[in-house]
Amino acid sequence: MRNNKLLTVGIVGTILAALCCFTPLLVVLLGAVGLSAVVGYLDFVLLPALGVFIAITVYALLRRKKVS
Repeated sequence: MRNNKLLTVGIVGTILAALCCFTPLLVVLLGAVGLSAVVGYLDFVLLPALGVFIAITVYALLRRKKVS
């Protein structure tokens, strides 16, 4: 049960971080609400977050494989 939740968090987090890293989605949203000054710092947050979520996904998959 817990492993499925961990896998879900990893996959959803990876997809969201990848969308914000590789598409102008977050840049447009921040510009629309007047926070375009933050755009320069997005790489410092999004790339490590992407790495963490990928690591969570891999860990959950390895743990799922080990249990079954």
